[in-house]
Amino acid sequence: MSGGEVAGLLVAVFWAILVSFLAVVLVRLAQTLKAATKLVTGVTERAVPLLSEASETVRSAQSQLERVDSIASDVQEVTSNANALSTTVSTVFGGPLVKVASFGYGVRRALRRRGEPAPPPRNVVPGRTLPAARKGGRSTRRKS
Repeated sequence: MSGGEVAGLLVAVFWAILVSFLAVVLVRLAQTLKAATKLVTGVTERAVPLLSEASETVRSAQSQLERVDSIASDVQEVTSNANALSTTVSTVFGGPLVKVASFGYGVRRALRRRGEPAPPPRNVVPGRTLPAARKGGRSTRRKS
């Protein structure tokens, strides 16, 4: 065997080892790609129904929010109407009821005093203070 043959044999063995190594790497790469493809397919099969369910849930929530908004606006309108009705009732009946109550109080007081003797007239002396008010009369003192 000559030196050229040995060199050719070494190159052939080197190429055989390199091709074998590349073949093993390519087989492993193909297996990894198959596994990744299966994984992506599985995720896609599970994700599509989940996304459709999520979309349906969002639509349902939107519908419920529209209902709540409608109910809230109706409640606000009812509150406004009740406030207006309360103001109207207070205006219509408040004044006359106060007048009737005042009249009734005056009549009761007049009937109660009807049986009492008339109080003696008071003499006012300049420079003197008035006596304290009697029970049932108006007070001349201001409360601080």
